[in-house]
Amino acid sequence: MFETNVVRTSTFGQLSCMLSYLLRLNRCKQLRSDYAIEKGAMVDLCVMRRRGAVFALSFMLIVSNSLARAQVPLPVMPLPATAVQGTGSLLVDPGLQIVFEGYTEPRLERARTRFFNVLSRETGAPTIPARTSKEVKFIIKTAGPSAIVQQLREDESYHLEVTATGVLLTAPNPLGILHGLQTFLQLVHSTPEGYAVATVTIDDKPRFPWRGLMIDTGRHFIPLEVIRENLDGMEAVKMNVFHWHLSEDQGFRIESKIFPLLQEKGSDGLYYTQDQVRGILQYARDRGIRVVPEFDMPCHTTSWFVGYPDLASGSGPYQIERRWGVFDPAMDPTRESTYQFLDQFVGEMTALFPDAYFHIGGDECNGKEWDANPRIKKYMQTNHLRDNAALQAYFTGRVQKLVAKHHKTTVGWDEVLQSDTPHDVVIQSWRGPDSLAEAARRGYRGILSAGYYLDLNQSAADHYAVDPLANGMPALSPAQRANILGGEATMWTEFVSPENINSRIWPRAAAIAERLWSTQDVKDINSMYRRLDTLSQKLAYYDLPYQSVSEQMLRRLSSYTDSPSLQVLASVVQPPRDYAREDLKPYDVFSPLNRLVDTVPPESDKAREFNEIAARIAAGKAVSADWQKAHQWLVLWRDNDAVLQPLLTKSSLTTELVPLSRNLSQTATIGLFALDTLQNNQRVSVKMQKEQMSKLKELENPEAVLVNMVVPGVEVLVRAARTR
Repeated sequence: MFETNVVRTSTFGQLSCMLSYLLRLNRCKQLRSDYAIEKGAMVDLCVMRRRGAVFALSFMLIVSNSLARAQVPLPVMPLPATAVQGTGSLLVDPGLQIVFEGYTEPRLERARTRFFNVLSRETGAPTIPARTSKEVKFIIKTAGPSAIVQQLREDESYHLEVTATGVLLTAPNPLGILHGLQTFLQLVHSTPEGYAVATVTIDDKPRFPWRGLMIDTGRHFIPLEVIRENLDGMEAVKMNVFHWHLSEDQGFRIESKIFPLLQEKGSDGLYYTQDQVRGILQYARDRGIRVVPEFDMPCHTTSWFVGYPDLASGSGPYQIERRWGVFDPAMDPTRESTYQFLDQFVGEMTALFPDAYFHIGGDECNGKEWDANPRIKKYMQTNHLRDNAALQAYFTGRVQKLVAKHHKTTVGWDEVLQSDTPHDVVIQSWRGPDSLAEAARRGYRGILSAGYYLDLNQSAADHYAVDPLANGMPALSPAQRANILGGEATMWTEFVSPENINSRIWPRAAAIAERLWSTQDVKDINSMYRRLDTLSQKLAYYDLPYQSVSEQMLRRLSSYTDSPSLQVLASVVQPPRDYAREDLKPYDVFSPLNRLVDTVPPESDKAREFNEIAARIAAGKAVSADWQKAHQWLVLWRDNDAVLQPLLTKSSLTTELVPLSRNLSQTATIGLFALDTLQNNQRVSVKMQKEQMSKLKELENPEAVLVNMVVPGVEVLVRAARTR
């Protein structure tokens, strides 16, 4: 049978060849087609030479319509490598039973329990499936075990086949089974007959072996509960590396039994015990996730020096840093005692963390303590270390040997890459794809984080557009391209708390997960946003409560009363992008993160939709529904200020929003004028257009550390108006 419901395969080329052949036929021929377009359909055609073109056109139209339906991507993130959609569906009811055949292990049993817990939360069915007369089997066949300690480049592939009567999931090892279960859960949807999964056959595997999420727990301590929630989210979207940033100037966050003053004096009492860490390691392994610890050195180490000042290059005394930024304290690379300390410390931590990779940081050393220390300067001169970069390279080389001594591979940020850096060091690039490409060209393995900084409040589309194998990568040889292991989303925590961190990571991290898992030609932004919206709802069933927490924070701003007008304002503003926030208002570790800027998502979906509508109107491609929706929203935003203003002054948390609310109203007023002008095909004076654009530039400026995201769309409407 000719499969018309094929996603991500080259079907049109095959059809073209077939039609060309049909048009060359010179005699009447009865074709009993094996190419069924729909279930049970049969094409019974008599093709004559003089009618061949008519048939060909009709056939192409039929198949094209079917293919158009088929090309709708599956409602999952990340998209699988290949998927053949069938007809019909499998009802998901309490009769569904998971049956293991072949190899099994306790991890798979626990995965089954999690599977039914998530399914139960979505469907409302009992947690433990009831046995019924209509029992449906979900058969899982695992060929064998995975590595005892999960390894880079382990086989993560799986085959998932859903029919109207059952499910078959096969994989070489448990990692693929874990991924296949998540794909099935995302395919569950509500139908008039009940919850179901459309029939489909999927063969899937990741594009990159390193698909990570880094969470900085040094600047703001992140409780274990939140770490576990994010591991659940990572499992849902097939991310497989949790990069745990455990030390910073503002806190040392893990128990050391050899050097207890690290946590006793450097953490404010906020740290993870080694038993708690072991619990996270097991939790992650159950979900197919490696855990890579990071201990940043030689800089970002002020918290180390509070308990062990002899490690430092300066004279001290040292205190836990309370501000954000890049600071002077740095380890002394010239003392043997530094390396003796680190040898013991690395030995203790590598014994705790089983992963083969160990991150030593290495970023943002300003070298000021080194420059101010005459003994260090003399050491550099004696050992022909020409500058601070050379001194840091010397330090990195020494530490790398310590890491290797304990049978681990070193990972470091861009700065660790110097002329003589050992080639087994993995480079994590925050500088960008060009820097990563240069490392790969020189024979170093690398992972990309530039473009994946979730804390910079960039859009999901921005992250989605960044590819580890883009830009300068075409100049690399196949062997050099293979050095690019993948990438990591990063969440630095200067401006997040345990309360709102999940809303800063999710759902945008899923866009990065898809970029690292799916094939390179998966690039449809609109499709990504549609599927991201679906996933956002699904993540609630994993007990990842970022949406409900944001709603609770918004209620706190309105003194725990329903405030639709505050919700209207919140729906179209977002935090400033990149590093603008730190320039707009001073923050430190004690700053409460409880304002509207901390409550709203990093990306306004409502404003994005409005701006898309405005672009269609300006381009002359809008439908009537676009005009109606734009007018309705602009009226709502114009009139909202009159309702909201009396409420804002009732709380110290919202008084700063008074000018922001007024700005939204003024923006909408300009937008309505522009919309009416366009709809009525009227002209405006050049002077008025310039005045409106000038006013919009003012309204674009942040208020209450928030940006009015309706302004860009209104600017598009104003520019589209004809002038006289």
